[in-house]
This record gives sequence, structure tokens and C-alpha cells, in this order.
Amino acid sequence: MEFTTGIPHLAVPPPGPASRDLAARLARVECRDTTYLSDRFPVFWERAHAANVWDVDGNRYVDLTSAFGVALLGHGHPAVVEALQAQAAQLAHGMGDVHPTALKVEVAERLAAIAPGGLGVTLFGNTGSEAVEAALKTAMLCTGRPGVLAFEHAYHGLGYGALAATWREDFRAPFRAQLNPHVVHIPFPQDDTLEAAQRALEAVDAALGAPAGQVLGAVLAEPIQGRGGIRIPHPEFLRGLREICTRRGRLLILDEILTGLGRTGRWFACEHADVVPDVLCVGKVLGGGLPLSACIGTADVMHAWGVSGGEARHTFTHLGNPMACAAARATLDVLRTTEVPAQAAAQGLEWQRLLAALRPLDGVAAVRGQGLLWGIELRDLHGEPDGARAFEIVCRMLQRGVLLLGDGSCHEVLACMPPVCLQGAPRAAAVDALEECLRATEPGA
Repeated sequence: MEFTTGIPHLAVPPPGPASRDLAARLARVECRDTTYLSDRFPVFWERAHAANVWDVDGNRYVDLTSAFGVALLGHGHPAVVEALQAQAAQLAHGMGDVHPTALKVEVAERLAAIAPGGLGVTLFGNTGSEAVEAALKTAMLCTGRPGVLAFEHAYHGLGYGALAATWREDFRAPFRAQLNPHVVHIPFPQDDTLEAAQRALEAVDAALGAPAGQVLGAVLAEPIQGRGGIRIPHPEFLRGLREICTRRGRLLILDEILTGLGRTGRWFACEHADVVPDVLCVGKVLGGGLPLSACIGTADVMHAWGVSGGEARHTFTHLGNPMACAAARATLDVLRTTEVPAQAAAQGLEWQRLLAALRPLDGVAAVRGQGLLWGIELRDLHGEPDGARAFEIVCRMLQRGVLLLGDGSCHEVLACMPPVCLQGAPRAAAVDALEECLRATEPGA
């Protein structure tokens, strides 16, 4: 089958009867906090191909989410599917930290080959939050300091270690008593100006230099805040973090779960600022649709773990799972051979041109992005974050056959993170639908 994308096609208004029936069934058997269910949301996916998703009612959508940023290559890339089919027939599960497969070695070697600077020693996980937690454990072993300096609006996952560094109060509050108390959040640059970067860096330096800051062993940052609202700081911000961490003897951990492996137009977003962290966290794209993440550090930093005496101190039953590693090997090879980072950079210029038409619309406070990661920030007539309007647009886009999500701490930013295979008429249809939905919901309309 040719790896192409079609325009939206709706057989029935979404969510259709089959999706509604499944929602009713799910409500009876799943924790109520997990899946948001309403008359307008969600649709239940059945299959996907390239930048298209089909639901159980036969509706075909254009996917601007890449399924939470995972499907950068598109859904069901032929090379990844072939790798999974072959591996499923050979070995689906192994003993990753006892009797590994060659696949784990090959994926780690490929990561070392593309990681910036001297980053070349990997600790595998399944999810992004696990990679972050591995990095935080590494910082503790390397520095002897239990604390971490993180940023407002940051999102690093919801496992207990990662949750302590995630900023969202609604996520943290119910579990605060169980979280690491040695976490400090300071403001992230609010825009891409040098002045905003310098203000944030002054706060970082002051926090690490204060007596209370002696407990902080690492600075944890996203080069571009994703769920925080696609916030892109001036390049001097990352450069300044690198200088401060080096001068003050702290580790710099960069969370590139979303931005890594080509999405922003470079292999890693930190490369736009020519910065090499001590530890780099990757996930999402890495597993080609299967759960796989990696914490990659310098040899000096990662050797703080010591040598295994027969019992790993950070591991999982599915560590280095053969299926996930087969998908990752194929994904990394496609990313390299088809020069996806360069494709993302070129397509980013086209997305910039297309989305520029949205800037003059009422209630659009900003359009910002890089490569294949863009955000449209909405504000109401009083200048406040307009999460209600953003969700209305997400629902209307679903009715138009386009999948879109809201990000930002108030869900006020429409996040556009398309696959690299979305171009031509399907892309134009998605952007036209977005413009029409924005116009239809303009404040005061």
C-alpha cells in the first residue's frame, strides 16, 4: 500500500454510534479519571495509516497530533510494520537486563551515534516519565544532592519522580505529601526575547547559589515546553543554563521526550543552541509506536551507577523489549536515511507561512513553533487564557475530520504537531478547517 494521506471523510457525524456505545461501556469498567467522556468527545480509533486515522464508525481524520507526538514518520510506516511483523514471529519478549537481545545493543549504538557531544551511555525505559526518573536518579548518584530545579509550566510526566518536577498544580496537589520536597520551580522565559532569557537565567543562578539551593543537584528543562504551551525560549537560555550548571557543578538534564529525534528540524532541539547537556531524555518517536524511552548521558555521569553485581537498581520487566527495540531500530534508520530532521526543518517554513494567516484573527495572541511543532495561543477579550474556546475549536475540528489537541497550563494553546508525511491537499484541508473554526469562534462573534 502506498504511504499516502487522504483528506478528511466523515461517514457519520462524530462521535458516531459505535464510538458512543464504546464510551458507555468504557465508563462502566475504567477509572473515571482516565478518559474524558462527553456527548462530543472522544472518537474511538480503529486503524491508522500515514497521517490518517479511522474511527470505529468509518470516519477518516487528518491527524495533527501525531498521536501525542509519537508518529513523526506517520502511522504504520512500512519499514516499522515490517520490522514488527518479523520480530513478532521470532521473539516478542526477552529478559532485557539478564539475557538481552542484539536489538538492545543496536538501538543503544544508534542513539550514541546521533546524540550530541559526548552523550553515549543509555539507560532504557518504557515511557517518557521513566526516562526523566532515570535522569533524576542519575543526578542523585552523581552529585549526592537530592533536589532538582525545574520550571513553571513544565511537564515531565506523572510518575512520582517525574511528577515532583511537573508544574501543573492540578496534577501535583492530590499527591503532594508523597512527592520529593526538594524541588524548586522558577519562571520559564515567557517569550523568545533575550531579555526574558536573561531574567530566567538570573533566577536560576540565584536559586542554585542560595544556601537553600545547595540541596539542588540538577537543572531539568525542556528546550521547548510542549504541554506548557509550545513555549520557545531564546537560544541564549539553554546556553546560559549550560554555563551556570558547569560553573556551579550541577547536572543539566534536558527533557526531549517530545522535541527529540527530528521534530524541530534538528536531531535534538538543544542543537539549535549548540548546547550539550549532561543527560538527555528521549521517548515518543523512538519506539515507532511502541513504548520505549531512553536516558542518555556522558560516560562520566552514567558511570555513577557503578557496575552491575547481578541485580540492576533501575530496571523493568520489559526493559529493552525486543518488539519495541525492533520498531526503534527501524524508526531510527528511516529517520536517518530519509533525512527527517532536514525535512521537518523545510516543512516548518511552510507551516509558518500557512499559520501566519491566523495571526490577525481576533483572540489569537500568538503563533509560534519550529519544524513540525506549532502552537496557536488563544486569549479572551480581557487578555486571559481562553481554554474554553480552545476546547470548542478542538471539538469543532473533530466535526470537520481533523484531530487536534489543546496544550498550555489552561489548555489555551492549540497544539499542531503533524507527521512529516502530511503535505499537499490533506494539509491544506486541515489548515482551512482550523482557520474557519477560529473565525467562527472569535470573541464577541
